[in-house]
Amino acid sequence: MPEQSITIGHKEFTVACQDGEEAFLLAAAEMLDTEARMLLDQIGRVPVERMLLMAGLMLADRTAGVEDKLKTAQSEIETLREEISRLHARPAPEPRRVEVPVVPQDLTDALTEMAARAEALAEDMEQRQKG
Repeated sequence: MPEQSITIGHKEFTVACQDGEEAFLLAAAEMLDTEARMLLDQIGRVPVERMLLMAGLMLADRTAGVEDKLKTAQSEIETLREEISRLHARPAPEPRRVEVPVVPQDLTDALTEMAARAEALAEDMEQRQKG
């Protein structure tokens, strides 16, 4: 079991941990050290036991707050999943029937003739303006 040296509130400690857990130990020690240093900055000299107890309680309080937020988020996620399930469970709406009117051929022919006359008139006017 490897031993790791850590610093909490300016105090050195040597602790043992499982192989491969060193990074987790150092991360946890850093969090505890941050809380301990805040206490020392605010209060000053504190016995080591009291410093560790207070820093641990501060971390526990923060952890409890995070756990409450996590539970709330998990509840919201579950509610959203249930809503999605309800939406997917609904039958698909009946397709709407859309009827497209057919334009009669004689109307199409009349519009084509009118367009050709309009183009001819426009061309005639252009020729008169030039000439």
